[in-house]
Amino acid sequence: MPLTLDEINTAPLADAPRLLDGIYEHSPWVAEEAMTQRPFATLAQLKWALVQAVQEAGVEAQLALIRAHPELAGKAMVSRTLTAESTQEQNKAGLTDCTPDEFARIQQLNADYNARFGFPFILAVRGPRGTGLAKQQIIDTFGRRLANHPDFERAEALRNIHRIAEIRLNEKFGQEPSLGNEVWDWHERLARHSDPGHAEKGQLTVTYLTDAHRACAQRISHWMRESGFDEVQIDAVGNVVGRYHPAQAGRADSASAAAAEEAAERKEGDAANDATGAAPARYLLTGSHYDTVRNGGKYDGRLGIFVPMACVQELHRAGKRLPFGIEVVAFAEEEGQRYKATFLGSGALVGAFDPAWLDQEDAEGITMRKAMEDAGLCIADIPKLKRDPADYLGYVEVHIEQGPVLNEMGLPLAVVTSINASSRYRCSILGMASHAGTTPMKRRRDAAAAAAELLVYMEQRATQDGDSVATMGMLQVPDGSVNVVPGRCEFSLDLRAPSDTQRDALVADVLQKLNEICQRRGLQYVAERSMQASCAPSDAALQAHWEAAVAKLGLPVHRMPSGAGHDAMKIHQILPQAMLFVRGENNGISHNPLESTTADDMQLAVQAFSEVLQQLAQEHP
Repeated sequence: MPLTLDEINTAPLADAPRLLDGIYEHSPWVAEEAMTQRPFATLAQLKWALVQAVQEAGVEAQLALIRAHPELAGKAMVSRTLTAESTQEQNKAGLTDCTPDEFARIQQLNADYNARFGFPFILAVRGPRGTGLAKQQIIDTFGRRLANHPDFERAEALRNIHRIAEIRLNEKFGQEPSLGNEVWDWHERLARHSDPGHAEKGQLTVTYLTDAHRACAQRISHWMRESGFDEVQIDAVGNVVGRYHPAQAGRADSASAAAAEEAAERKEGDAANDATGAAPARYLLTGSHYDTVRNGGKYDGRLGIFVPMACVQELHRAGKRLPFGIEVVAFAEEEGQRYKATFLGSGALVGAFDPAWLDQEDAEGITMRKAMEDAGLCIADIPKLKRDPADYLGYVEVHIEQGPVLNEMGLPLAVVTSINASSRYRCSILGMASHAGTTPMKRRRDAAAAAAELLVYMEQRATQDGDSVATMGMLQVPDGSVNVVPGRCEFSLDLRAPSDTQRDALVADVLQKLNEICQRRGLQYVAERSMQASCAPSDAALQAHWEAAVAKLGLPVHRMPSGAGHDAMKIHQILPQAMLFVRGENNGISHNPLESTTADDMQLAVQAFSEVLQQLAQEHP
């Protein structure tokens, strides 16, 4: 029989930890500490209590926990002294069936790892879906983590121990993240489509209106229909729009570009609503983008499509309708990879599609206009995509965090308070190129040294704020030579902060410092602003709904700004918005093939989204 939370909550304090035997390898103290946090309302709350117990235990106890775990395909496996749980996990990953070469490679990695860190390599070999990593994935991860700093690697080992414990807890309680598994599977299947030149290398690249991009749109359309959406269409810019009707249809339905017959039927329905005095039904708008950066990850953007899709699927399966409709938009373009037109998909919904984009050419000389025509999109209909704010309750978006904060904290979810304001500049410093051997240090007009001094200042200045960031992402010396003092340096600035005021102060200080450096060194400079975006603070009411949903899961509510831009910041121009972040694995890396999250975290995101829907249904009966 599966274990229950009631048993955990009501067992005598001395006995309760024994109910969790085997969850943390040979370390009953973890459960003992966690039991002081009883009662637990949810399994997620229990998992968090266990994470806290380890976090608060101190370095020596953490190292003892790590060392209580066996090596992968190591001595304990060979001597058959693994615990039952470890045996099952290593079996599932195929580690008990290695070839001689694989076994030798793993043994060498074990030896190198132990020599570097002084503890065994820990990896949750069941993986993010719980079905097991391939042996080559395990070996590649082993090799990659050998390069980590010891403190970071200790934290990474503990994160993997918590993932191992999470899977064991699921099995002990008889709980499976079935919706999270489905969302995870959608991501995997969609990732089969990739642009030529990348697909052959096993890389994921989906840029605007390529064959892979159009295949993704068709696949998402198909899944939306399977999930129970009432209307699914691909609009004039390639967005995939799915609409799940409210219990009472209203004028918001006319926003879709469906057939004229259906529009006429909705108009009749509106007239009936007007005659009876019924308020027109509105929609909750949600979604994210399905294009990717080059050689990117599977979850950036797409998580915000599939989480609400899973919620609609559950409503459809239960035969339920809400007082409002749900409109999920898979935005066709956000990354600006093929054409310099970021947020093209969400921009069309706020009336911000720039017709000048149509004449842009990609690397092959194909204009956006030609690409859209070849895809069968009706350019003349783009202005019709602009949404009427009166038809919507607001906009919510789920997104992988794309950073290390949640991963380091051990938390699966966070509520976004604001999308940061940002400014970008293209800069150049002009000095004097001269002989590296004959020009004394005090007489140099070194453009690269000035840029380096500015970079160090930027680090200090952004750190001073606590939540600002400053990046010099591109830095080059044109026509530089090993024996020439740099006479010219070109670089970029990317400056971000949670508010416009804080961003503006950061920009002013950095530009003032650039001027001061160049004046002192006898240099000239140019700084041209290439982009500026205002912050997009979350709507207080929608943010409160996310907070209540996270709290209901039994998790602490962590609030944080978003340093990255998202479709929500574009929709913010016409609608109130708020976002939910989901933890990323591998230190939260994003725009990278290592980008990952787990089916369990996806499950929590689906549950949080469903709870927000229920809250809104009570608020807007």
